Amino acid sequence: MSNELSLLLITAASVGFIHTILGPDHYIPFIAMSKAGSWSKVKTMWVTILCGIGHVGSTIVLGFLGIVFGYTVFHLESIESYRGDFAGWLLIIFGLLYTVWGIRRAILKRPHTHSHIHTDGTMEVHAHDHHNAHEHNEKRSAMRIWVLFTIFVFGPCEPLIPVLMYPAARGTLSDVVIVCTVFSIVTIGTMLIVVFSALYGLSFVPMKKMEQYSHALGGFAILTCGIAIQFLGL
Repeated sequence: MSNELSLLLITAASVGFIHTILGPDHYIPFIAMSKAGSWSKVKTMWVTILCGIGHVGSTIVLGFLGIVFGYTVFHLESIESYRGDFAGWLLIIFGLLYTVWGIRRAILKRPHTHSHIHTDGTMEVHAHDHHNAHEHNEKRSAMRIWVLFTIFVFGPCEPLIPVLMYPAARGTLSDVVIVCTVFSIVTIGTMLIVVFSALYGLSFVPMKKMEQYSHALGGFAILTCGIAIQFLGL
């Protein structure tokens, strides 16, 4: 391995790590949805990996198309910028709808009492909620996951473009593949580390009283993340 390639791989790894850490959209949605939906560790891991592959993979595909059709770094970064705006708005919309649904779910789940009188004159009071009668948890969870995956596919990895285009300009396709692989592994690996570290920390926070509002809080976290990305440039 040449010194030039070694330096390029270090750069790719560093950029992937910093890009992920500084972008809360890379981990907050998974933390929020995993906590709200009481996901298992395995489910959380695979959803994070799936979305990470979609996130990095779409930029790699765009980069290779740029190489084939001779686009410049400036042109590709312009496209990534448009994709970033679109993904940011999708995240805001998803977070808002998820919050509203979570609030509605919390209201429906709130137990209340009914009373009725038997033929013998005795009165019976019982409590129930409307939550279980109207929800199909697995289907809705799967739908949210695929919506999130779609958002991550549109979400760009702008820092990868110049790192990818440099070896391409030198005509070394193998170096391009290696650089993309290192960047992808570091990015997705960092996402997993942050997600599971946060979930581990949250496991010590008593949230029993807030369990009824877990989905609403998860949606609000995603909404706040989308706003921060779109308007604060995080």
